[in-house]
Amino acid sequence: MTKVILISQVPLPYEKIGSWTTLYKNYLQQDHQIDFIVCEQPEYQFPDVNYSLVATDFLTKVQKKIAKNPYIGYFKALAKIIKPGEKYIIQIVDNFGIVKPLQDFLFSKKWREHCYLQFFYHGFPPFYGNFESRYFFETIDEMVLLTFDSYWVHKEQYTVLPTHFSVLHNGIDTQKFYKVSSIEKAVLKEKFGVKDKTVFIWCSQDRPKKGLHIILDAWKKVHVQNPNTVLWVIGCEPKKPAKAVEYLGRIPNEELAQYYQTADCYLFPTLWHEGFGLSLIEALHCGCYCIASALGGVPEVLQYGKLGKLIEKPHFVEEWEKAVTNFLEREIVIPDAPKDLYTAENWSNDMNKIIENAKSRLK
Repeated sequence: MTKVILISQVPLPYEKIGSWTTLYKNYLQQDHQIDFIVCEQPEYQFPDVNYSLVATDFLTKVQKKIAKNPYIGYFKALAKIIKPGEKYIIQIVDNFGIVKPLQDFLFSKKWREHCYLQFFYHGFPPFYGNFESRYFFETIDEMVLLTFDSYWVHKEQYTVLPTHFSVLHNGIDTQKFYKVSSIEKAVLKEKFGVKDKTVFIWCSQDRPKKGLHIILDAWKKVHVQNPNTVLWVIGCEPKKPAKAVEYLGRIPNEELAQYYQTADCYLFPTLWHEGFGLSLIEALHCGCYCIASALGGVPEVLQYGKLGKLIEKPHFVEEWEKAVTNFLEREIVIPDAPKDLYTAENWSNDMNKIIENAKSRLK
């Protein structure tokens, strides 16, 4: 029987915030097909998964330095799992650096023909240039992307692309992130002191590519013309004080849904080719109207404008001013996200399908 090995560059379960680690955590707590996890020692282990732990002792560190191979500990852990003649699917998440050393290791053990390498990429644009990509795509057996748009970009970028591709959309816990009734929304607005206000929300890490500075520039004009508004900023420290801008800091994920459920409009001004945008679908399922940059995987997530407003020129402040003003002045029908769209349950089901397809190719 084919076994599935997940190689993780972080300990699983992962106690910090991370989209793919959260999805794997949900997956590994239900009906899953992961047999082994190779990672460093986590704070605790999933009860129904076998672990082969990556050593971090002094001897291993010395061996890594001498061999100039940072993955020696991973390969030692793999060697404890793999049995000659048996078949394995090896999953790698976003770790481009391990692929060539892993290929060399498997060949040295004469195990490569019995292993199927699945690479999960959570970015959007191609990672390698056209020429240097060839070894990578000849090495892996399957590339799993977040969106079909990312696949089209890969297909156009590379003249040689000799591997299988799959798409696995991100998913969220819709038992936590969901739209509340108008009565419940009014109660939440009362609770947060924003009764009778239109609430806009931005939520991300405070990095220039996340576009908060664009929104703050747009907000200066928007709020003057629409004083009964407030902008909530979640995930970063306060900046220069501005009227009707409230910095709420970092909010635990388990408490985040109520802020989305209170808000009326979610702003997603990303200035880079976002892989998917997990917070975007959290806000979408909580009933927010979404205004987002038309970059990376975002258009596909919002079904090319069907589920929200896409900003084609997101680096221009006036485009955000116009979109927010249109939302405030017009009777915009806020679309309901289909309840089964981008759910953690769908992610788990699709992961199982991807694994089953890989197993059939190994037969």
